[in-house]
Formats: sequence, structure tokens, C-alpha cells
Amino acid sequence: MHESTVVFRQEKKTSKVSLGNDILDAANQAGIDISAVCGGRGLCGKCRVIVTEGKENLEHTSYLETLSLSDEELRRGYRLACCVPVVQSGTVAVDVPPESRLQQQRLLVAGIQTDVPPNPAVRKYQVRLTRPSLANPSSDAEILLDALMSQTGIRSSRIGHHALAQLPAAIREGDWIVTVTVREGDEVICVEPGNNAARIYGLAVDIGSTKVAAYLIDLSAGKTVATASATNPQIPFGEDIISRISYVSKSDRNLKKLQGVIAACINKLLDDACRAAGVSFTEVCDVVVVGNTAMHHIFFGITPQFVALSPYPPVIRWPINARSKDVGLRINPGAYVYSPPIIAGFVGADATADVLATEISSLESPAMMIDIGTNTEIAVSDGHRLISCSCASGPAFEGGHIEQGMRAEPGAIEKVYVNPDDLEPGYKTVEDAPPRGICGSGVVDAIASMLKCGIIRGDGGIETTLNTPRIQKTANSVQYVLAWKEETPMGHAVAITQHDIQEIQLAKAAIFSGATVLMAHLELKASDIEKVFLAGAFGTYVDPQSALMIGMYPDIPLDRVQFAGNSAGSGARMTLLSRDMREKAEEISRRIEYVELAADPSFEQEFMKALYFPHKELDRFPTVDQLLAKRGR
Repeated sequence: MHESTVVFRQEKKTSKVSLGNDILDAANQAGIDISAVCGGRGLCGKCRVIVTEGKENLEHTSYLETLSLSDEELRRGYRLACCVPVVQSGTVAVDVPPESRLQQQRLLVAGIQTDVPPNPAVRKYQVRLTRPSLANPSSDAEILLDALMSQTGIRSSRIGHHALAQLPAAIREGDWIVTVTVREGDEVICVEPGNNAARIYGLAVDIGSTKVAAYLIDLSAGKTVATASATNPQIPFGEDIISRISYVSKSDRNLKKLQGVIAACINKLLDDACRAAGVSFTEVCDVVVVGNTAMHHIFFGITPQFVALSPYPPVIRWPINARSKDVGLRINPGAYVYSPPIIAGFVGADATADVLATEISSLESPAMMIDIGTNTEIAVSDGHRLISCSCASGPAFEGGHIEQGMRAEPGAIEKVYVNPDDLEPGYKTVEDAPPRGICGSGVVDAIASMLKCGIIRGDGGIETTLNTPRIQKTANSVQYVLAWKEETPMGHAVAITQHDIQEIQLAKAAIFSGATVLMAHLELKASDIEKVFLAGAFGTYVDPQSALMIGMYPDIPLDRVQFAGNSAGSGARMTLLSRDMREKAEEISRRIEYVELAADPSFEQEFMKALYFPHKELDRFPTVDQLLAKRGR
């Protein structure tokens, strides 16, 4: 026998795994979601499990585990699920502690609204057909196309295979009155008996790295009738884009697996939305999907392998029109799935949708759009030229690489205030649950408050000379405690560490320098920017003043900052509702210039200056001596 049994005791689930596979593989197989921010590479330390039986069947503790787990934790049976291969046949029993579980995170669905007159790519028409006779024995298809031309003016020459299969029964069941669904004024994709012309729907989908949002649209009325969202089910296979690209690059089977799980997720959201709105899935006749380049490629079953390798080429940049059945969506079988064009390897169809929804390409005055995430997209317009770039900001803003970081789930510290008089913190958690960790907006808030109080210097170092028990020296670092261990359900404190600050320095410097380089290309100063749109979940929930204080984006007045919400989802809805918007999105992709930051000679210098808080050339915060003098100490 060359396999072992892994038992997850709390869930009462069992996995059979081949020798050499690890506990994380077993959890994925059993459908147990364990946080694995680094995609199972042993770097984040989030996939902690407790082995209660069968330790002898597992590989010995690895070096990576010793970096994330204390000696006491190792004695208690803690291991990193991704670093524990099963090496011997037998049974292994595992408990998954609360901090390692993927909770239902707060998902952002709403986005900036732009009125779009309905002009969808699919339309329904009721037509009355002429019965054939011995004198005129025309085919059913000829009769249909002739009636469509004479009664609607549509000169169609194509009937899809699904519509053709429906045709004979639909004609006779409807007593020679049918409803015809036509796509792009050309192809007949569905034929129904009788008159059903008023009921035609579409689905707009934003596939984010961490969340999937779906919008069911009444294409006749131009209204959203239901929404649904879920955590992206690909997360257990890799929390960030690079991890997932690495996973799918290993085999075609892995690519099919990730394509299958995202298609299943969209089908579930479709089912939820249709149930809520009283709509049949066969009435959903068009779909628009947006996502970053990796999510886009995986959804369409295209390998993104070479997107991760210089010079980072996507497989395709122009729009995609795929049959719904070819990508596994359970909508009208004759329907298509459309995606707007991609701009570059790391600036995907979601960025095209962002630019479309915020309308910065149409503004006459300088404007900027920043969609903050693991991969941050920035677009800047001077009123004439439109340019974009991608910043490798990393997962810090989503809780990744933060020692006690987590997503915006119940118990995540999301707001922080530090009292400058006694250096004591106050905080708010998601759903006011006991603190379990800290999410991206909380980290930014904490660092901004610590800067204002002199706890952090401009170079990012924690000032250890201050008299507060919150600042603690640890074995390898320094930390500032936000919540004492007695306040948490895990029995250990939640703190901001020196390592966390360094991660935020790298992330914010990438965004700041990316924006600075783009402005330089257009000969703009920060004061020239009239409007800044902050997009995405993090961009919406982070305090803009805190973001400005730490130097996440250039020194632009706060009254010029506008939250765009899920603008990628808004752009997807716009292209679903209107063929004109599809043409505009395609025009944007042709017009927008892409700047590869790695090739820009000024990027490295700008990045190094931006590592300071808020910036090497801008010092807003008092020194420790000034702070103590102000307190009269």
C-alpha cells in the first residue's frame, strides 16, 4: 500500500493521500479550506495544523517550520500543513486551529455607477412564420431567417447549432410563432416557442484573486436584479497570482482543475442570483467576465505560465468570445461569454473595466485610477494621453506576509487609533468580534497612527526608547502590541512587528513609485491631479488619510480622492449592457500606453526614496526628541 489516511477530527472528514503528498493536499481533497497565503511554499506560516496522532508517519520538522513555529508549538504538535509530507502508510489525525481557517471574508460588490443606455449584444424578437406548403417547401431555417428579415430588418445568415436543434419543435409548439434570440445582430443563438421576448438576462462577473462577484442584469430594462459573491475557491491552491500560475504550470490537469473550480463557483453564484430574481438559467443569454490576466487566462482554459516570465507576455490581448459550454457555464446553451481586452501581462481586463467605469479616459483634466491589491494597477490621464502600469505591491494589504495578518474576516482588526498622550491603542474589528489578527486596512491605520505618535521613525524603525509596555523586544525583532493575549481567543497577543512595517514599506513604495513614474511620463506633478479614484476592496475600506500619511500614493489633497468600489464589476456591467461600451473598452485598450516599471530608468531611484515614511523628500512627523519635549518629559 502506497497511501495513508488523514483524518480531520473536527470536521469528521477523511482523505486518502499518496505517500509524498502533504497535509495541505489532504485538506484540499477533503474540501477543508486552510489559509495558505503563500500558495503552499512554506513562507507565510498561516497553514498551521495540530497533529494529534500518527506523527511517526510524517516527515521530520523542516527548516521552514522552525522559522514560523516556536519550540513550544512544535512540542504541542503544531506543523505547517504545506511542509508535512506523509512518508509512511498509516493514519494521521489532524486538528485545524481557528487562526488557520478561511473565514467568510467581507466581500465588496458595489461599485461606482455610470448610467448606460441599454444596447445589449443579444436581443429577443417575436416573429410569426409562414407555414411551408407543397408549392413552397422551404426549410424551417429558411422560413425563420426570411421572417426575421421581413419583420425586424435583421439580415442574419447564421443559426447556431443549439438554436438549430431547437428550431423544429419550437416552431410547431408555438404554432408558428417563436421568440428568436439574436447576438450581435447576426447569429441566431436560441429559438423558443411563443412570445418570450420580454425576458432576457445577462450575467456580469468580476473574477478577483480573492473574491468573485456576479451581477444578474435585466437586459431589456438595463437594471441589476440580483447580485451574489463568494471567496475565490482557487485560494487553497495559491493565495496570490504567482502561486496560482506556478500551480497551473505544473500540469494540464492542474489548469483544468482551477478552471473547473472557478466555473463551478460562477455557476453557484448564477444559481443564487437566478433564484433570488425568479429567473431561469436558460433566460441568461449573455455573460461578460473580467479579471486580471492570470484569472482571465485560467477561466478561459489558457495557460498563464509565461505571464510570470520576462517579458511577461499574455497569450492574447484582444477581446475573447467563447461559447458558454466551452468554459463550463450553465446558462443558455447557445450563449457566449465575452471578455474585454487585456492591456498587458499584469494589467488585465479588470483594469480595462476600471478605466471604463471611472471614465478617466474621457476626462479633460488630469486624473488617476489606483486599483490596490496583490497586484496594483494604476492608470493616469493628462486629459489627452492615457498610460498605465502594474505594481508588484504584494499581499501585505490583504494580510499576507504580515505576521498576524488575515483577510477582512470576523475578528480582523480593521481600524486602529493610538493615543499620543499615553501611546495606548484603540481598535475596531470586523463585526466587532474578538481580535484574531489584523487585515490590510488595520495595518495601514496602525502604522499611520504609530508614525504620528513617534512610535515609528521615518525610516520605518520602531523607537524602543519610548516608555510604554506596548513596545516589546522579542527574540528576533521589536513589536508594538495592539491587543494583549487576554483580549484574543487564540491566547496570544496581536501586534505590529518590525517585519510587518518593512512589508508595508515595500508595498506602499511600489505603488507610490509606480504613480510617480507615470506622472513623470506625462510631465505631471501631484498637485496637477484633479481626481484620484481608489478602486477595489482595499482601496474602499482603507482610511485615505492613513494611506496618504504613510505615502501610499502621491501627496494629493484628500478632497480629490473618490472611492470607486468594485469598479471592475461596474465596467463588466457596462459592457454587458451596451455594445457601445464594448467598443469603448476596446478603444481604451488600443489607446492606453503601458509602462514596464522594471525597464524604466527612474523607477529604482523613486522606489528607494518611497521606502521612507511618507517619503524621503517629505517629512511630516516629529522626531522622538520633539515628541518628548512636547510632552514635557
